[in-house]
Amino acid sequence: MMPQHSHAPARVCGHCDGFPTVHIATGNRRSDGTRPTIPVDCPVCHGTGTIRTRRALATAGR
Repeated sequence: MMPQHSHAPARVCGHCDGFPTVHIATGNRRSDGTRPTIPVDCPVCHGTGTIRTRRALATAGR
């Protein structure tokens, strides 16, 4: 039987708590009454919702 290699688990980003993309209202209103929004990604995880563990970063050579 071949050995199983386990990957380091990805943890939920502590900065965005796993909600990596939010939509922010611009404050303006369209003629139909809706508000336009702008999607913004988390600056820490870059929109993935997870971060690598320190062990995975050390293994990757960073």
